[in-house]
Amino acid sequence: MVGASGSGKSTWARAHYRRDEIVASDDLRGVVGSGAHDLDATDDAFDLLERIVAARLGRRLSTVVDTLGLDDVRRSRWTAAARAAGLPAVAVVLDTPDDVCRARNRARDRPVPAPALAGQLRRVREADLAGWDVVHHVAPSGRVPQTDPEVGLRHTTRPVERRSSQGLRFVLQVSRFPWGEEPPAWLTGVALAADAAGFAGIALMDHLIQIPQVDRAWAPIPEPWVTLGLLAGLDTRLELGTLVTPVTFRPPGITAKAAATLDALSGGRAFVGLGAGWWEREHAAYGVPFPPPRERVDRVERAIATMRALWAPGTRPSADLPETTSYPRPVHDIPIILGGSGDRMLAVAREHADAVNVRTEHVDRALRALAGTDVAVTVLDLPTVGRDREDTWARVERLRGTTKAAAYAERTYAGTPAEQRDRYGALADRGVDTVFLAVADLDGPDDVERLAPLVV
Repeated sequence: MVGASGSGKSTWARAHYRRDEIVASDDLRGVVGSGAHDLDATDDAFDLLERIVAARLGRRLSTVVDTLGLDDVRRSRWTAAARAAGLPAVAVVLDTPDDVCRARNRARDRPVPAPALAGQLRRVREADLAGWDVVHHVAPSGRVPQTDPEVGLRHTTRPVERRSSQGLRFVLQVSRFPWGEEPPAWLTGVALAADAAGFAGIALMDHLIQIPQVDRAWAPIPEPWVTLGLLAGLDTRLELGTLVTPVTFRPPGITAKAAATLDALSGGRAFVGLGAGWWEREHAAYGVPFPPPRERVDRVERAIATMRALWAPGTRPSADLPETTSYPRPVHDIPIILGGSGDRMLAVAREHADAVNVRTEHVDRALRALAGTDVAVTVLDLPTVGRDREDTWARVERLRGTTKAAAYAERTYAGTPAEQRDRYGALADRGVDTVFLAVADLDGPDDVERLAPLVV
């Protein structure tokens, strides 16, 4: 970590890594001295820090060094130690504006003297980071007005991303919930297994009745934002969101509030999948209006503007709102992923979204529509994955119902992990960014472990 006092290093570290992975000089002053601000204990604290860093790197463990990061000698030593351990050396630079650092410093019980802080700010700008494998800059999305009661760091970057060796992010899409008598245990077990396997996140469907493509109407289908709140309390690095939330179910401001709360509780790991809705039956069953397709897509476009206005700093009128008083604010820029491959939805995505999600067979259409933009193309992939060929065909037979085995195998890209990876490599080569992976036989954590070879 490289940043002046008040730049948000510790906040960023805690939002992206487990406590056990972070070695903080302030915390160690509290161990060997009278508290985090006991400057007389600095030498002893750094001696202990160096020993802890060396021990962790010796075991090839991810290690986040939370200090000012302004000592050239120490930085060089840590770079060399990481390389010796075969680990990437990453410098995370907090590019927080000087006035924000000064304001935060003044608000502290024991602020750093102004001349010392000025020196730190200058040394951050002058820091020589040549030779590091990755230099990752974290910058606020804009100056936070002093009238805003929440002066805090909002990142323009997403949380540290998990990508496979093929360059893809994999998000586990959970669509069925065979949780028996232990709903919380089943959900947490699946989430922890996904985190351990290396998935970048978990997405939940947003439906009021279980859809026929997945299970019977009386099978459980939980309200997703409540369920994601449970998962946010786990010690994982998983990004959390929906795929997708229909704009017909809730006013966009309510969805914005739920997502911002999830983002605050999860330390900046929320995303929002947004769609126009498609299943008239569930709308009728719950008394929810189901307007024509054109009006539903119009609502998607307006919803994005409303949500972004409520997530922005400050309180002011926007195009559709007399005020944007919505706290807590999200702690990072929440990505909006639009679900749909129609011309109109792709046009909305091109102008307003961060990503679009399509079925695998519509990838080329989406890539053409979004060429020349920063909008990512993601896919919802529904494969049949077996541990080997025999296990794959056993799963095809169990899942196919009245569909012919060969047709079901072709439709669900049935294959072993090695065969699936060949297919995913081709998607990555074409420009796909993320795979939302959903399997019809996700019965519990063991099935997540079966999918682990796909995401490495």
